[in-house]
Amino acid sequence: MRQLITRRGALLLGGAALAAPSVSRAQRIDPRVLRFVPQAALSITDPVSSLASVAVNHSFYVHDTLYGVDAQMRPKPQMAEGHSLSDDGLTWTIRLREGLLFHDGEPVRSRDCVASLRRWCSRDTFGRTLGAAVAEWQTPDDRTLLIKLSRPFPLLLEALAKPGTSPAFVMPERFAATEATKPITEVVGCGPYRFVADEFVPGTRAAYRKFDRYRPRDEAPEWTSGGKVAHFERVEWIVMPDQATAAAALQAGEVDWWEQVGADLIPVLRRHRDVTIGNGDPGGYMGVLRFNQLHPPFNNVKAREAVLVAIQQADFMGAVTNSDETAYRICHSFFPCTTPYGRAPTPDPMASPSMERAKALLKESGYAGEKVVLLNPSDFASITPFALIANDLLQRIGFNVELVTTDWGSVLGRVAQRRPPAEGGWNVYPVWWTGMGIVTPGQNALIRGQGDAGWAGWYDSKPMEALNDRWLSVPTEEERMRIGAEMQDLAFRDVPTVPLGQFFIRTAYRKSLTGMVEGPRPVPWNLRRA
Repeated sequence: MRQLITRRGALLLGGAALAAPSVSRAQRIDPRVLRFVPQAALSITDPVSSLASVAVNHSFYVHDTLYGVDAQMRPKPQMAEGHSLSDDGLTWTIRLREGLLFHDGEPVRSRDCVASLRRWCSRDTFGRTLGAAVAEWQTPDDRTLLIKLSRPFPLLLEALAKPGTSPAFVMPERFAATEATKPITEVVGCGPYRFVADEFVPGTRAAYRKFDRYRPRDEAPEWTSGGKVAHFERVEWIVMPDQATAAAALQAGEVDWWEQVGADLIPVLRRHRDVTIGNGDPGGYMGVLRFNQLHPPFNNVKAREAVLVAIQQADFMGAVTNSDETAYRICHSFFPCTTPYGRAPTPDPMASPSMERAKALLKESGYAGEKVVLLNPSDFASITPFALIANDLLQRIGFNVELVTTDWGSVLGRVAQRRPPAEGGWNVYPVWWTGMGIVTPGQNALIRGQGDAGWAGWYDSKPMEALNDRWLSVPTEEERMRIGAEMQDLAFRDVPTVPLGQFFIRTAYRKSLTGMVEGPRPVPWNLRRA
């Protein structure tokens, strides 16, 4: 399998050299425009109905949040001017900054915030937990939001500020009243860039214009907090047909920034004098296999265990990083191993991979040879290798695998289906999560047992949710760490997901760009062209 990936990389490198556009074309590019190649095609622009990372990245351009985070993941006021907490810990009062406007010219009011938070709470993992603790949302005036709780929720600001998965973006009340699973098709935000709807071609391109009436904070930008100053008048998202074309366009200066560089193309880009290779998300990415527990065979824990004990993370990590050992970590954890909760359990069921043990567990599960539908996104270079290796592994264990290869948008559509695999559903699929999206137990959808209300795969565990309630209520980080370890131990027994390791995807941009804000999201503010 590694040979297959390496050979593909060699072909891409050759293609990049052949496909390089002429420099004269690059010289005609408008310097006021930033041209960006996203990780995947943008199809759904609503960051609540779609949990796709590309939809969230888009939303950081056009929407804003009450709180952001700095490089230490500490919540910082963003749209909020500040807050206070009652002595009993049951009432949070948040005051909005003056002069906040939506792109249609309407002022941002507290009732827009309430509607947005209600919708977000019905969909996001951490948001649902917060929503269950809210007794009442109140808006005594246009700039004041009161969150009255039925029980203390010490991590409320952390929930509102989190940058991973589905952040708590604020949008107009008329849109936020939409059911959370129904995509909002009109994009009106209050962020530094306006979405250019008449230029949007789903799956191909998107465009954004600077919102001149946006009022950035006075602080220096850091991750998703601070002053979001837009220097470029326009940003264009351009989806490339393949990695070789993206590499060639970046080298020729036809695009300025390529969000996620295929590992096999990094060497050639490093040699280019006008290209900088960056780290991308400093929290890294966690590769996983997610099981659908509604249908056989993975409704049986023994079948899920069979996959867990056969996994050799180095195979998956080597494939996605071109065997660059500096770009990945073996991580037997459901949390990023560069973060406090990222520790292997004791005993560690992944410590000694065994195909014999896997086959025995599959036999114990009573598996009857039914077809296992494994989804493979052909247009997502940092996920496709996982599917190819998983296909080989599952077959060697003894599963009857049907590898369904399609585009990423179609994978997301199918993953949302609860129907049997033979009727358009699925059994297992590979994906990655940003490390910052699963950094604490409360927001970690990989292990939360919320059933029908949780992440696709629909792991249902009352014991897991009881542990999460305890984690949220204890006053010290030491107690939270202990409970988090218990939650991880339970997840390794129930196996709703299999961790494939932690890896880092490089980003690449022209050296003429200055002011890059490194963090968990590829954001355009503070960027200038030298």
